[in-house]
Amino acid sequence: MRKVVAELARAVSKNLGFDENYIEKAFNMKSGFDVMAMNLYPPNSKSKSDIGIPSHTDLCGNPNARCKWGLQILSHKGNWINVHIPHHAILIQLGDHLVILTNGKYKSHVHRVIVNNNKVQRISVVTLHGPSLDKFIAPATEFVDDKNPMNYIGMTYKESLVANGGNVIDVESSLEQIKIV
Repeated sequence: MRKVVAELARAVSKNLGFDENYIEKAFNMKSGFDVMAMNLYPPNSKSKSDIGIPSHTDLCGNPNARCKWGLQILSHKGNWINVHIPHHAILIQLGDHLVILTNGKYKSHVHRVIVNNNKVQRISVVTLHGPSLDKFIAPATEFVDDKNPMNYIGMTYKESLVANGGNVIDVESSLEQIKIV
């Protein structure tokens, strides 16, 4: 998966108009932070809640290896939209640190997983890839000028994990906590 993330980082760097190693260097990806999470959603016909994982954005990039049912993304109009991922597809969700680095040019999106009285057991495998824990991430100078003032306070990846609740999925994005108003 790390090779996929490296290729995506190169593609994003090129899309931004930079050298293909720009994101890799900015995030110190060779010493990056990787996590794999497996979520089990057992059959649940009498759920107290339809929410399996509450709404959130991801701190880092999230190639979602396998999630067939239940993923929803919040639209810009405030409606939840079901995401249908083809079999053997990988869903890429941009993380908050790319939002910070690009000063908001790139966006992460709010998403959640619903169980919705599922009749069969489901498993999702999620891999998260981010900067090294000690890497300080702030809006890059290329994205800040008189017309585009700095929108986010910089911090290390470790500090952002603490700000976002550590190992708890926080329903509020840490972006809102560090946004300059």
